[in-house]
Amino acid sequence: MLAETYPYYLANKPVAANTDLEVTDKFSGKVATRVALADAKAIDAAIAAAVSAQEALRAFAPYQRQAVLEHCIVRFRERAEEMAVALCIEAGKPIKDARGEVSRLIDTFKVAAEESLRIDGEVLTLEISARARGYRGFSKRVPIGPCSFISPFNFPLNLAAHKVAPAIAAGCPFVLKPASRTPIGALIIGEVLAETDLPAGAFSILPAHRDGADLFTTDERFKLLSFTGSPGVGWDLKARAGKKKVVLELGGNAACIVDADQRERLDFVIERLVFGAFYQSGQSCISVQRILAHDDIYDDLRERLVAKVKALKCGNPRDEDTFIGPMIDVKEAQRLEGWINQAVEAGATLLCGGQRDGAMLQPAVLEGVDAKQAVSCQEAFGPVVLLQRWNDFDAALAHVNDSDFGLQAGLFSFDLRKTTRAWDVLEVGGVIVGDVPSFRVDNMPYGGVKDSGLGREGIRYAIEDMTELRLLVIRDA
Repeated sequence: MLAETYPYYLANKPVAANTDLEVTDKFSGKVATRVALADAKAIDAAIAAAVSAQEALRAFAPYQRQAVLEHCIVRFRERAEEMAVALCIEAGKPIKDARGEVSRLIDTFKVAAEESLRIDGEVLTLEISARARGYRGFSKRVPIGPCSFISPFNFPLNLAAHKVAPAIAAGCPFVLKPASRTPIGALIIGEVLAETDLPAGAFSILPAHRDGADLFTTDERFKLLSFTGSPGVGWDLKARAGKKKVVLELGGNAACIVDADQRERLDFVIERLVFGAFYQSGQSCISVQRILAHDDIYDDLRERLVAKVKALKCGNPRDEDTFIGPMIDVKEAQRLEGWINQAVEAGATLLCGGQRDGAMLQPAVLEGVDAKQAVSCQEAFGPVVLLQRWNDFDAALAHVNDSDFGLQAGLFSFDLRKTTRAWDVLEVGGVIVGDVPSFRVDNMPYGGVKDSGLGREGIRYAIEDMTELRLLVIRDA
């Protein structure tokens, strides 16, 4: 169970400033706990503390940073079930998915602990002509400085970890704003970090309402802003961020192409498609939203897929066999229900699902959806998937690219030519072959193009954003 109240963390210290933020149980809709809510004064104090901590954190040796991260790994393992239950309550995430996210949190900190000792430079050959004879060059990476982090509601633990862990590894003080609907996971991370010997002011974790958190974006004392969330909000933040570096991990409407040569393992393919489309109620920016199946297997795939989706158990996320829990709130469920109904009114066929009860939306499968419908061209971010036939592979690739988004795409095919063609042509951050675009391992470069964002996560790649190259040139002749 959750604690009755939670403090925020200001300059490494818990502060029970108030209990103004109510966090609801997303299944019951009842208030589950109350959290301290930061105001502009607290955010300003956190930024000042981060600035003051810069030098101490730069002097904090790599082995000391690694020790902090390793302490977190031990404590997260000890508190794994507590954190999973908290996720289940505050995010409505089915308990099995919640446990999976805790395991990924641990993986992310493990990778960061390893990378903390590998932030290396290089020796540069400068003698490219006679005028540079006797010159030697060296480069190293230095921390960029105070970082502003804004994390989303759908992965409250691991997407916060993808900001926090590389910042510690790189030696950057940070202020994190977790999503106000799901702040508990980040606050538990803060509780564990407070047990370490990080320099004073190295971190602050401050739940805040969006309309009161402008300093996270505009304050010039921050040298980097890393935001994960919706495209509309992300691009607005970038426009107002000033001179600081900006990293954006935004939305998608991921597509998955299934080739005719998958007939013999169609059960496996469908199992992965159902997982990719509907795990944690489709509330993932790389959930499978569009399935393009070859005409030779389309009818068989459709029949088996719909049967699998109809069999998914919806309900209380704390039940071990629940696969579909509630969406984050009733408003979001109403939005997606409306998109589904609009597509049907425009001529699409609803093969199953789409009925709503509060924040619970039955998993839906649609076919014949016009590409201009919101449920196709926008990010659905919920339990719905669209089916479409294809015969020409290049036309299928073009259809995938006909999107404002470009995060990840999936391809089920044994054809090496098609694999390399997809890798060359698809306008996405990553192509996943033999699985769904929803696949992610926490050390791989992860991010998108177009409206899906800027920059890459995956610890080593985040560390590159959180550090700057510094050059040394020596003339020894």
